[in-house]
Amino acid sequence: MQKYDPVFVGRSVLGKAPEGAKVISLVGAGSYQIYKNVVFRNAKYFERLIKPLKPALIHAHFGVEGVYALELAKSLNTPLVTTFHGFDATITNKALLTSGKPSWVNYLIHRRKLAKEGQMFVCVSNYIRDRVLEMGFPEERTITHYIGIDTETIKPIKEITHVKIILHVARLVEKKGTEYLIKAFSKISTAKKNYQLVIIGEGPLRDELQSLACSLRINDRINFLGVQNHSEVIKWMGRASLFCLPSIVASSGDSEGLGMVFLEAAAMAVPAVATYHGGIPEVVKDGETGYLVKEKDINSLAECLRNLLENDGLCDRMGQAARKLVEREFNIRNQTAMLEELYKELS
Repeated sequence: MQKYDPVFVGRSVLGKAPEGAKVISLVGAGSYQIYKNVVFRNAKYFERLIKPLKPALIHAHFGVEGVYALELAKSLNTPLVTTFHGFDATITNKALLTSGKPSWVNYLIHRRKLAKEGQMFVCVSNYIRDRVLEMGFPEERTITHYIGIDTETIKPIKEITHVKIILHVARLVEKKGTEYLIKAFSKISTAKKNYQLVIIGEGPLRDELQSLACSLRINDRINFLGVQNHSEVIKWMGRASLFCLPSIVASSGDSEGLGMVFLEAAAMAVPAVATYHGGIPEVVKDGETGYLVKEKDINSLAECLRNLLENDGLCDRMGQAARKLVEREFNIRNQTAMLEELYKELS
């Protein structure tokens, strides 16, 4: 950001904040403070630490956090911006209520209040905006703003490999459709074909997915690498012929908002094979930057994978088109400048 100095606020700390950034969390606050915040949305602890900073506005990421930031914003007399990313706009009320998570239950209870009192609602895709409007959020204060990617840092660097790699980067949960990718891969993977499926990510379905690979007798051509750091993921993108993420609507209703991993693959000039699902068609253009198929359509998925793997020229053309798309529509500098203008209108 050029015009604002961010302060990162949260109940816990995951990963690293940018160097030099100020971080405020409930870590070390004591169990009573954590209980008051998580269960009752009490923001006094944060208010005491943030008030001296005189923030221009509060930007909450995910609707759940918007609900938790609402009382803080009111007490500081500060505008509240909330970004909806995916599950917070698509998950069913039943799934929220039965989750056993106080934060999700609070979100369900206080979501209408957020819609009424929040100043601006930002959606990561047009698909998510449509879902947010369906929940009753005001159209005049609900916009689409794509999250950007640093196209100057992430640039196409191809590594020559002796195999053709399909790359899948995802948490191993129902929504990511990994099961259907493995089944599609089994249709095109034979001893004569030098194809390899590389799966990066961890999750509760890992054992089940590995068993599926064994039952299909393709486990020797599938590598489950588990969680990898970001730089390693980018290296694998440089080795891959294509990226595949055949997402589906989960039984809870959870759907993809857009998916940063699609932007990263596109920035690396890697074509994608995915599904007509959530906000994915806004970044994967069927027949131009990759292919889209219906959810759970294993035969069509296999055919699209085969078509790209057997046509290097097509892979290159689609990869270059994907790179141009993110340079044009998802450049982080342009997107950040647009976001700062939105901030300026409110602060």
